[in-house]
Amino acid sequence: MPGIVIRQVEPIDLETCVKVEAKCFPPEEAASSQNIKKRITLYPEGFWVAQKQGKVVGFVNSGATNQDDISDEAFKALSGHNPLGKNIVIFSLAVAPEAQKQGIAHLLMHRFIDESKALRKKNILLLCKEHMISFYQKFGFSDAGESASNHGGAKWHEMLLKL
Repeated sequence: MPGIVIRQVEPIDLETCVKVEAKCFPPEEAASSQNIKKRITLYPEGFWVAQKQGKVVGFVNSGATNQDDISDEAFKALSGHNPLGKNIVIFSLAVAPEAQKQGIAHLLMHRFIDESKALRKKNILLLCKEHMISFYQKFGFSDAGESASNHGGAKWHEMLLKL
């Protein structure tokens, strides 16, 4: 897509990523600035940003683990993160509202999947709300059913993509 660059996150992207996260998720679901900073610092290889005309307008970030249960809230702060873990877990896929419906989330997901394969991960796991299931299924994810997670007081579905 012309004008869109997907690249690995850099520390300078923190403030913009925090703003995009806050625009895309309710306060009770959005990652804190501290957690986003940890993700940038501890696992940049699992954090990709989309730039449009030089400005970060979206991102996808993650952690890695050998665990199959991704409902643990502490993991979102990278507690138990193991960069060599067999599973990579998407925490956030966010595109600023003014940049949505332009294919940016698709570009981020394709890059994330390619990079996860390059990291030799076995699976990509994520939690999503019911209305997002079909979006992730377009990339080959299967719905493993409702999660035990009640993050932000919402119902979540566990999604799995075998690599």
